[in-house]
Amino acid sequence: MQKISVLLFLAWVCFLFYAGISLFTSGFLLTRLELTNHSSCQEPPGPEPLPLGHRGEPGACWMASRFSRVVLVLIDALRFDFAQPQSSHMPGEPPVSLPFLGKLSSLQRILEIQPHRGRLYRSQVDPPTTTMQRLKALTTGSLPTFIDAGSNFASHAIVEDNLIKQLTSAGRRVVFMGDDTWKDLFPGAFSQAFFFPSFNVRDLHTVDNGILEHLYPTMDSREWDVLIAHFLGVDHCGHKHGPHHPEMAKKLSQMDHVIQGLVERLENDTLLVVAGDHGMTMNGDHGGDSELEVSAALFLYSPTALFPSVPPEEPEVVPQVSLVPTLALLLGLPIPFGNIGEVMTELFSGIKDSQPHTSAMAQASALHLNAQQVSRFLHTYSAATQDLQVKELQRLQSLFSKASADYQRFLQSPQGAEAALQAVIAELQQFLRGARAMCIESWAQFSLVRMAGGATLLAAACFFCLLASQWATSQGFPFHSHRVSVAWGLAGTIIYAGLLATAGLKLDPVVLGAVAAVGSLLPFLWKAWAGWGARRPLAALLPIPGPVLLLLLIRWAAFFSDSFVIAEARATPFLLGSLILLLVAQLHWEGQLLPPKLLAIPRLGPSTPAVPPRHNGMHALGLGVGLLLCTRLAGLFHRCPEETPACHSSPWLSPLASMVGGRAKNLWYGACVGALVALLASVRLWLRRYGNLKSPEPPVLFVRWGLPLMALGIAAYWALASGADEAPPRLRALVAGASVVLPRAVAGLAASGLMLLLWRPVTVLVKAGMGAPRTRTVLTPFLGPPTSQADLDFVAPQIYRHMQEVFRGQLERNNSQGPLTVAAYQLGSVYSAAMVTALTLLAFPLLLLHAERVSLVFLLLFLQSFLLLHLLAAGIPITTPGPFTVPWQAVSAWALMATQTFYSTGHQPVFPAIHWHAAFIGFPEGHGSSIWLPAFLVGANTFASHLLFAVGCPLLLLWPFLCESHGPQKRRQTPRNEAETRVRPEEEEEEEPLMEMRLRNAPHHFSAALLQLGLKYLFVLGVQILACALAAFILRRHLMVWKVFAPKFIFEAVGFIVSSVGLLLGIALVMRVDGAVSSWFKQLVLAQQR
Repeated sequence: MQKISVLLFLAWVCFLFYAGISLFTSGFLLTRLELTNHSSCQEPPGPEPLPLGHRGEPGACWMASRFSRVVLVLIDALRFDFAQPQSSHMPGEPPVSLPFLGKLSSLQRILEIQPHRGRLYRSQVDPPTTTMQRLKALTTGSLPTFIDAGSNFASHAIVEDNLIKQLTSAGRRVVFMGDDTWKDLFPGAFSQAFFFPSFNVRDLHTVDNGILEHLYPTMDSREWDVLIAHFLGVDHCGHKHGPHHPEMAKKLSQMDHVIQGLVERLENDTLLVVAGDHGMTMNGDHGGDSELEVSAALFLYSPTALFPSVPPEEPEVVPQVSLVPTLALLLGLPIPFGNIGEVMTELFSGIKDSQPHTSAMAQASALHLNAQQVSRFLHTYSAATQDLQVKELQRLQSLFSKASADYQRFLQSPQGAEAALQAVIAELQQFLRGARAMCIESWAQFSLVRMAGGATLLAAACFFCLLASQWATSQGFPFHSHRVSVAWGLAGTIIYAGLLATAGLKLDPVVLGAVAAVGSLLPFLWKAWAGWGARRPLAALLPIPGPVLLLLLIRWAAFFSDSFVIAEARATPFLLGSLILLLVAQLHWEGQLLPPKLLAIPRLGPSTPAVPPRHNGMHALGLGVGLLLCTRLAGLFHRCPEETPACHSSPWLSPLASMVGGRAKNLWYGACVGALVALLASVRLWLRRYGNLKSPEPPVLFVRWGLPLMALGIAAYWALASGADEAPPRLRALVAGASVVLPRAVAGLAASGLMLLLWRPVTVLVKAGMGAPRTRTVLTPFLGPPTSQADLDFVAPQIYRHMQEVFRGQLERNNSQGPLTVAAYQLGSVYSAAMVTALTLLAFPLLLLHAERVSLVFLLLFLQSFLLLHLLAAGIPITTPGPFTVPWQAVSAWALMATQTFYSTGHQPVFPAIHWHAAFIGFPEGHGSSIWLPAFLVGANTFASHLLFAVGCPLLLLWPFLCESHGPQKRRQTPRNEAETRVRPEEEEEEEPLMEMRLRNAPHHFSAALLQLGLKYLFVLGVQILACALAAFILRRHLMVWKVFAPKFIFEAVGFIVSSVGLLLGIALVMRVDGAVSSWFKQLVLAQQR
């Protein structure tokens, strides 16, 4: 069987999973319908006439304007407690001193001295807490859906009605300065704009300093009606250092001076709004829905009296979207059409010249306008789509009709009881809050048909992988028939697309892909079952051992519990440790606590006695203990989920630049460089142990010199990154340039090394000389010419016999000088050497994308993998000529280790835990308009463990052969005289185990083993994504669906795609090496024949 068929077969299986994931995702992560309707002054929000005094006045629209100008200061990630004072402590308790407390002192001074002019609120933010979604909410009053979070770095113009559009339609001059995200959201909407790049989270000052350069001159010019300043320093400081760093205190103090300067310049007709778009976690991240992320500060101030009462002791909690209708009515604008926020009634208590002249009536007027606008939106939206709940919608409309009728009665008889008016206000507020709650719940509607179809397709793909992995080693398995199945799938897709086109329906690529997957899978399953499966008992089709199956079921069931998903970082090492103990116990039960040895291997020459074992049972036991120790050490590097406040994240995951104290930073830097050197030395020692550093091939030369250069570049970059803020001013330009050059140089060297490895993957040294070789060789005695073409192409010993026959005459002519021999070095580890080299070349640039101290985790990763491979090899017998099989225990342990490394490198399957800083490694100034490169860098950082373990998966097949005892042995005693040497020169040669060359003795079994290994690995990964899909499907109305299950499904889906691509690349590398070895043998034989 040609090995390219294996790769195509696995690619087809991956497509089946991709189709299932896409179909399920299209039904699970839906976006709501965005209406393009717009409010206008000419069209009242409801059938009732506008309140008296709201028509015919200058600046009046739905309601007379209270302010002519607004200054909106948006401080990104201004958490609510950042605006709180330094709290006093109880007697006997130590004072709490946090860097971010008490730094916005101007706010507290206003609240104490001018309580009727300013008010601090706790703004309740709707998740997702990403900047672009918050800007949409702050301008439209709507709720972005979950899937919109992926658009945070690919912003598109807002098509819904919004405050900016209403301002420009009313002829107001809007001036903006700050985050360039606004440029994409509102193209051409500003009369004057100063945009600054926002994506570089390591830059704390560029955006803020740029704003300050234009803020006060623009304000003094008075050539504006609305001035918006979006500061980013606080948010970037949180991402880079966290909220508890001294830099956060400096940033907040800077913002305090900005607010103080604005207050001094305000005029009586101007309203100042200071708001945070979201909060941040204890680590400085955001994107989720934890209490710290959804709690933002909102401060309002006017030079004239704005509030009828003094501030309460505890600030009021208001939804963030409530700011939209409030600002619209205060400025005399229509409320945006799609708003679902509720006006902040306190701001309308003191409005003068309104009828009647009571605070309650003024509040009722504002609420009624707001309720009319929301009712109109619900009616229009429900007519366009069926997302809203019918019964709840009818109840809300009845509530609004009653409240509206009561309000109209009060307009006709304004001398009614105050208690009845308060009841109307309560009814209107109940309607507005109920409408918002209904929208929040209804905009999580799912397409159950697509979700069920996607889950079914994933289950079918998993079942197919399980069956095919058992069938792959049989002689009758239809390896090539997948081409016919793919043809059937394409034919079915074409027919389906033709039917849709004929009916005039829209073609959906996701559905077409699912049809192609089902159309190709069903014929293959039918043919395979009819030809092979029907003749086997069902138990033989489910070959997973009981204990391994139990562990897989436990892990599968854990995905249905939000508590277990949150605690997966602790559960995975437990499962991995249990599997390791199971492996050691199984070796003991089977009497195999010994290194792997050949079982009943026929020798080509004279038989030799069996080699005694070189280790006792303590060898495998020591491997197991070492594995458990490495697993425990890797667990020290962990990041706590936000749902476990009692947990404390490892401080070792933060970058060295965030450390305060030069001595500790230097010690940690030395440890990180030491881990890097140890990793490099380990790889070189391993390659030297198997003789793979003796070849003059380009990849070997690169390992000798290129890898040390990469390590040096990484160490230099770490030194610059950790001390960039402390560099002297005259050297900062040099440091900035080196921070760009060094990461790109390391990435370039890694890419060059991989290209050299693909070009010349065979690291074999050939020598032809006089006398018997005294180094490691792979030689066999001459027993005649090859008997078949297969021997010549695939069996290495036969090739050497042929070469010895060619040289026979020359040997006889030169017998006085000794026999001419051919020695081939490093053939026994030719596949593993290429794999280890490729993994090292991948690991170095991936390590560069992480924080410095994660280098210790990468060192543990390689050591842990080495120990696991040796332990697994101890229980895998080597059979010749085949078949070769990797047990399920090995595949399951390998997949669990990939998950464990994901958590040990500081990741969590939630959006706030994404390491966004990786996008700026080598690109400190950002990427311009490109979004693919930063997405690639962040993805490589997040799924580095998935990629490394998937690419290295073929080592599970190769390692048992590599661990074959390779000590040199004499076939016979040393000859007594020269004549005997000439008669049988080959008998004096050292015999060396063939190791990985045994795989080439049975090419069909080698290919089948690669296919079986790939199918098993895809099955284990597929079961995980299937469990996540079923959990999201069954628990779609669970309280934690968007906080736990949806992010987990997304991360598992992307992780599966990365792992499957890595698996294909790893198997493709093995095939490239195999093809190069075959070509090398053929060229060598032809050269010697000439």
